Amino acid sequence: MVTIGGTGVMVLGALAAGLAAVLLALAVRRRLGTASAVSVSGLLWSLAAIGLVTLVPTRADVGIVPAETRSESCSWDYGGPSGAAFEVLGFDQRTLNVLLFVPAGMFLVLAVGRWWSGVALAPLGLAALAAYSLGIELTQLQLARLDRACDVTDMVDNVLGAGIGFAIGLLLLPVVRPWRGRRTAE
Repeated sequence: MVTIGGTGVMVLGALAAGLAAVLLALAVRRRLGTASAVSVSGLLWSLAAIGLVTLVPTRADVGIVPAETRSESCSWDYGGPSGAAFEVLGFDQRTLNVLLFVPAGMFLVLAVGRWWSGVALAPLGLAALAAYSLGIELTQLQLARLDRACDVTDMVDNVLGAGIGFAIGLLLLPVVRPWRGRRTAE
């Protein structure tokens, strides 16, 4: 049986997605301007990285989780015991869940900030990030092979992270000014 998982696979996948994002930014830079190209590519990279970190099994040796031992529903125990069970670089799982979504919220604002329609698109995008988090949790519930758990705490932390990133993006918007990179045909 071939198994894929672990932090090495997550990091390698995130690096590969980062390389693809850089190539995309270079390809669309002339059309969108540097700030918008980096923002759109950064948003796509962050979405890919979130998918990798949340949907790749934490260990390569997980194996198949028997159907009778898998959870049948999401945990509604807010702040439950899973937060302290996992730690990376001194950060607990709850902090990591928040930090994971910060770049997506920030890049979202900067990506749509070049257009006036961004005033409507940015809040819709924030709602889409919340839906993405819900989709990930439901996928973790359905795919027992991942050995992951659907947890309302994760969804709240993810949306909090997206909201923090959204606020950072709003603060950076006047500095980055993605609208100035537009080129007009002369």
